[in-house]
Amino acid sequence: MPQKVRIALDAMGGDIGASVVIPGAAISLSRHPDTEFLLFGDRAVIDVHLAKHPAMKAASRVIHTNVAVSMNDKPSQALRRGRKTSSMWLAIDAVKKGEADVAVSAGNTGALMAMARFCLRMLPGIDSPAIAGVWPTVRSDSVVLDLGATIGADAEHLTALAVMGSAMARVLFDLERPTVGLLNIGVEEVKGGEQIRKAAEMLRAMDLPNLDFIGFVEGDGIGKGAADVIVTEGFSGNIALKTAEGTARQISEYLRSAMARSWRSRIGYLFARQAFKSLRDKMDPGKSNGGVLLGLNGIVVKSHGGTDADGFAYAVDVGYEMVRYDLLTKINQMLNRDGSALVTAPAAQEAVS
Repeated sequence: MPQKVRIALDAMGGDIGASVVIPGAAISLSRHPDTEFLLFGDRAVIDVHLAKHPAMKAASRVIHTNVAVSMNDKPSQALRRGRKTSSMWLAIDAVKKGEADVAVSAGNTGALMAMARFCLRMLPGIDSPAIAGVWPTVRSDSVVLDLGATIGADAEHLTALAVMGSAMARVLFDLERPTVGLLNIGVEEVKGGEQIRKAAEMLRAMDLPNLDFIGFVEGDGIGKGAADVIVTEGFSGNIALKTAEGTARQISEYLRSAMARSWRSRIGYLFARQAFKSLRDKMDPGKSNGGVLLGLNGIVVKSHGGTDADGFAYAVDVGYEMVRYDLLTKINQMLNRDGSALVTAPAAQEAVS
């Protein structure tokens, strides 16, 4: 029997904490019974929710702390106040100590990034972290990064993102040589700023064995599935993510309003409701929840703070898959093989939200 995947959960993280974290983890456990959980947070609160999920309770160990990182805390505040005592820090530290294989939190993004970087340190050759997420497209799913961890990127950092994103795509999509594109304002080689054009030149020259660089991809190419991996810096990546999520909700509202407009539309909905359900499922941002913090010497997954239990379950699923299919080993293999072409990027301004 394969070894169980040990997942550390920040049970106090997110907008409402354990009332989403526990039932969400229980849903994931039903899909992956070879999982064990370490739950960090207020024992009295956690036990109330565990009592409603016997299988989850049997697969969990609770480590008590009443210190939680606020969603409004700045990263520096979180490090000062919550280092070594908060539920977020303890979940990350469990990965460092080898007590857990992955940490999952729906808490403050900037605080999570700062704590993870401080506790786990960066991989050799990687100076700045990235948030990588799975993006549904009309073709299949794509990995998109950075979704908001680091603001600004030079050519070396963009190249490192391409290598790490390719490793994640190999894990998730079982691809030997994922296609990789750089997000740009046009596909022509003369388009874009100096750093993105330099990154393209570097990737072409490197000709990596586990990465098929296809050039530049425009914004509409993300949804079209133009590449298995789309690389950008955190500012534009986060804007793209929030815009896509808002557009999905907007279209859902349009459809709901149109279906209720007349008795004919209601009858039409009855005949087409399965098709509409499939469309809703495809457009549901919760089903793409769970961003992997890449570049760290350990696996940490960030869930949306305002997600529901179903959405949090998907974030836990992502953590499970990253461990079960050995993401860190694949990233290290690619960095070690191709690391001679990677230059550690200068420090960039990190996100604080």
